[in-house]
Amino acid sequence: MPSITVKNLSISFPLYHENTRSLRKMAHLFVSGRLKQDQHKKILVQSLRDINFTLKQGDRVGLVGQNGAGKTTLLRTMAGIYEPITGHIRIEGNISTLLDPTVGMNFNLTGRENVQLKCSINGYSKQQTKEIEKNVEDFSELGTYLDLPVRTYSSGMQLRLGFGLTTAIDPQILMMDEWFLTGDAGFILKATKRIEHIAQNSQILVISTHSAEIIAKWCNRVLWLDQGFLKMDGTPEEVLPIYLNKPYEEIVGKD
Repeated sequence: MPSITVKNLSISFPLYHENTRSLRKMAHLFVSGRLKQDQHKKILVQSLRDINFTLKQGDRVGLVGQNGAGKTTLLRTMAGIYEPITGHIRIEGNISTLLDPTVGMNFNLTGRENVQLKCSINGYSKQQTKEIEKNVEDFSELGTYLDLPVRTYSSGMQLRLGFGLTTAIDPQILMMDEWFLTGDAGFILKATKRIEHIAQNSQILVISTHSAEIIAKWCNRVLWLDQGFLKMDGTPEEVLPIYLNKPYEEIVGKD
């Protein structure tokens, strides 16, 4: 059964090329405690600070917070892209991520070859690979481009391939940034329907978003990040009115 346990998680990044002028502009970060010095006097930005929560099967979680609150950092850390400075993350189940459409792709291979490569890495049978390949081909609508090197693709085509491949089989755990739901209207509609299908399959969904509409429609839980801290953890009905400072009925457009 899929689950995610995050305990005492903290992430810091070194601030390179700092100077007097840039530090003066970031004085508010010193005041808020987000900047600190390590033992080598190097200035660090504390992106996440002592985060604790547990997700279980059926949780569909919206990450909210102002820009720079730590939402993307948390997603990337749970996905294994960043290493915790302190604390730990324990994940049970396979993860698919929609954070960067080109992650894991070989730009010298064709789109079809990238599909086959990922299937091989994940241990799928030849029959499963054929089914996934057909699924990606139909969803992405890349046509003959699927047999051309990915380096020849536009960013929109890379997005279609990456999204189609990541969601071709219902993952146990899906993590995504809302910017994946961009592009032409046709793609947005198809992508939205596919994510809704995944969200309804009792697996774990974690999405970073500024959209209260997406949270109200897809999520049953909200984590509110503020200056690297987990400020609130609850249902959309509990968190959104406080986060947005307005009644829930007004947020979701109910009379």
